[in-house]
Amino acid sequence: MRGVPGEGAGPGSADFSDVTVLIPTLDEAAAIGRVIDEVLAVGVPAGNILIVDGGSRDGTVDIARGRGVRVVFQEGSGKAMAIKTGLKYVETRFVVVMDGDYTYPARYIPVLVSRLRSGECDLVIGARLQGREVQKLLFRLGNKAITFAFNLLFDTDLRDVLSGMYAAEAGELRRVEYEMEGFSVESEIVAHFASTGRVCEELIEYRPRLDPKSKKLRVPHGFKIAVDIVRLAWRYSPTFFIFTLGALLLIPGLALGAYVSYHYFFTGINYYVKGLVAIMLTLAGFQSLIAAILALYLKRAEKRYRQYIDELIKRATKQCA
Repeated sequence: MRGVPGEGAGPGSADFSDVTVLIPTLDEAAAIGRVIDEVLAVGVPAGNILIVDGGSRDGTVDIARGRGVRVVFQEGSGKAMAIKTGLKYVETRFVVVMDGDYTYPARYIPVLVSRLRSGECDLVIGARLQGREVQKLLFRLGNKAITFAFNLLFDTDLRDVLSGMYAAEAGELRRVEYEMEGFSVESEIVAHFASTGRVCEELIEYRPRLDPKSKKLRVPHGFKIAVDIVRLAWRYSPTFFIFTLGALLLIPGLALGAYVSYHYFFTGINYYVKGLVAIMLTLAGFQSLIAAILALYLKRAEKRYRQYIDELIKRATKQCA
C-alpha cells in the first residue's frame, strides 16, 4: 500500500507516550545531536528516545546523553544486533526505527505512527522517493535492483525495501529472527511482515549526510543484501523458491532445442539424444514454472486468510471490551 508525503506534526499535536524512537548509532557525532533535537521537536519525550550505540569513539554517546535521552550499548556488532538489542529496552507498544545520520527527517514520525494506529498497516516504511538524487547513481541503481528482486520473490509492490526509517509494533518486531547480519536487517524485517501481515509505504524526503565520510554502506554490502534476500525467500517461501529454481531449466532446454532445430532444418543433421534432452529439460522447466506460479498464488491466499482472521480477532476483542 502506498502513501502520500506527510508533513509531520509540531510539539503537542500528538501523544507519543506509546512510541519509542530507536536510533542505532556508530560514530555519528556530527549528526546525532540534530537528529535528537528534531525528534524532540515533533513531540516525542526524551525518555522515549533510545540510542543504541555500537561502540562510538567520537563522542556520539556524550552528545546523546547531554540531550537527556536513553543510551544503551548494543550486544555484538552490526545494525541487526543494534536493533535486536534495543528492542529489549523498549516498553512501549510502537517503535519507530531511524538512522542517526540526519538523512531521515523526524517530521515524518507522526504520520508513520498514525498509519500504524489506524490498523491499516503492520509495518510502515518511509520510502525515500524525495531527494534520492543525493545518493550516488550506483547506490540508487543497486537499491532499485534489490527492491525489484525482493518484490519478485515476496509478491510485494514496494519501492524502497532498504529504507532505514520504518515503524511497527514492538511485539511483532521482536518476532523477527534477526539472522541476517549488518545492513540486511531491513530486508529481513520487511520479509517477515510481508509474509505475516500488511506492509505500507509513506513517501519521505531523503537528505544528504552531514558527514559524508561517516557513510558505512559500501558496494560489497549490496551484494550481501542480495544474497540474504535469496536466503530469506528460502525461509519464508521455500516451495516457490524451489520451483523457481526448477523453472530455470527452461533456459538450457530452449537453448538446446534451438540448436537441435537449427541443424535439423538447415544442415540436415539429426541430434536425437540432444533433442530428447532438450525436450526433457523444457518440460521439467515448464512444469516447475507452473508450480512456482501456483505456489505464489497459494502464498498470497494464505496472507489474505491470515489478514482476514486477524481482522476477526480484532473485531471480537473490541466487542468483548
